[in-house]
Amino acid sequence: MTHNNLTPRRSVLAAGGLALAALTLGLSGCAQEDALAKQAKAGDNKNYVAGDGSVTEFAAADRKDAVQVKGTLFNGTPVTPADFQGKVTVLNFWFAACAPCRVEAPILEELHQEFKDQGVQFFGVNLRDEKPTAEAFEKTFNLTYPSFDDKDGGVLLSVSGLVPPGAVPTTLVLDKQGRVASRVLGEIEKGTLKALITAAAAE
Repeated sequence: MTHNNLTPRRSVLAAGGLALAALTLGLSGCAQEDALAKQAKAGDNKNYVAGDGSVTEFAAADRKDAVQVKGTLFNGTPVTPADFQGKVTVLNFWFAACAPCRVEAPILEELHQEFKDQGVQFFGVNLRDEKPTAEAFEKTFNLTYPSFDDKDGGVLLSVSGLVPPGAVPTTLVLDKQGRVASRVLGEIEKGTLKALITAAAAE
């Protein structure tokens, strides 16, 4: 009798253990899937995961109208769409606590120095920080190009559909007409961005 009582109990425990293992696996699977789903959603339904370093180039014939960027730099200077005419422009969306932004900041400064005499202008677009935080970041990395104070999202809105709100950093290269020629979602690589700028400057 005792023997019979023990056997079912063991079976129940074993089954319970299996059920628990399955539940744990199920949960971890869901968690991973949800994180990816969220990233994909942040990627604006373009079938990429936001911020994965993917590069998109837009052929001149396929480019939309010039972006209508209006905003104010942290130094107080207003910028209008007219400031983007006749020059290649690099727009880098960042904020100070973003780890990839810290990695790419020195690269952006190097490319700014390399291209500024060729009429290429660089602007940062800071989406979150107060002025002291942004300035501390710029000082740390010796950035000499200015950044927009875009906490109100005005610049981000002007490139809606091209820069997913969650994908920071994102870098855009605008052609001499102010149209988006290329985009890097996520951390840039120096050689890649240099090639994109060179291509836009050669048009």
